[in-house]
Amino acid sequence: MKALKVLNDRVSVEKVSKPAGDGEALVRVLRSGICNTDLEIARGYAGFNGTIGHEFVGLVEYAADEQLIGKRVVGEINAGCGKCDLCLKGDSRHCPDRTVLGIHGRDGTHAEFLRLPEVNLLEVPESISDAAAVFVEPLAAAYGISEQAPIGDGDNVAVIGDGKLGILCSRSLSRSTVHMTQIGKHKEKLDLVEKYGNVTGVMLDDAGSLRNSFDIVIEASGSESGFATALDLLRPRGKLVLKSTFHGLPRWQASRVVVDEITIIGSRCGRFAPALKLLSSKAIEVEDLISDEFPLVSGVKAMRRAAESDAMKVLLSN
Repeated sequence: MKALKVLNDRVSVEKVSKPAGDGEALVRVLRSGICNTDLEIARGYAGFNGTIGHEFVGLVEYAADEQLIGKRVVGEINAGCGKCDLCLKGDSRHCPDRTVLGIHGRDGTHAEFLRLPEVNLLEVPESISDAAAVFVEPLAAAYGISEQAPIGDGDNVAVIGDGKLGILCSRSLSRSTVHMTQIGKHKEKLDLVEKYGNVTGVMLDDAGSLRNSFDIVIEASGSESGFATALDLLRPRGKLVLKSTFHGLPRWQASRVVVDEITIIGSRCGRFAPALKLLSSKAIEVEDLISDEFPLVSGVKAMRRAAESDAMKVLLSN
């Protein structure tokens, strides 16, 4: 089969062996999505070598549970040990021995086939298209912020970054507050934000007037400068949610965090079930964030397109 692989920071489409089940479900990938984490891995983030990608929709070709075979599914990306306290409680996201699809210890989704534990798979309702289903993972990550930083109707919230993750944050979380602001560098992307009536788009150059205005700021720009901007925007005792991963060592003013008593929250993966519910109920739109789609064989070209400043979501198809 074909797979888009990273080896020593080099990206290429290679012919590899079809994965064996090894006690897990085998899924034929229909579509997969390129995200910023894939781009960072290609630059050396996480030291991962193998098939990249963690966003997908596919059809189950093999499973011990025969009722799964033929089902259209998405899959939670963290595969736990199944034995630790976290896994036994049904949450493998922080299992110390977990593998992570296309990120750590497990080949990913930019391939013709992948394997995952059956417990990780969720059936996709018929009302959700293949293209929309690819967004379940990033939408879950965006909406998952509410697990650690609950947002109330009166909270004034800002999202820094107008990329696909930032927009998914504002679209999903704006359902909880009437005070949502998106800060970015691209007018055409902020126009996508303002399709939702209670989200206001603000250009980064104009954000200085909003100093000390927000109870919660979500940093989703993937840039070091976003941290400093977030500190400027937060009120004392506000919450800063770090949503992006980027390759490098950030520098920040710890004294400001101490003096203003800022709470810093890291947020990574969210639950898939709430994201599927949002999509199936048509509560939010995602397909307008698709910039391009390429066949898997053109995976390297697709990665270059995804890295361009005007790109939103780039899909790969089989």
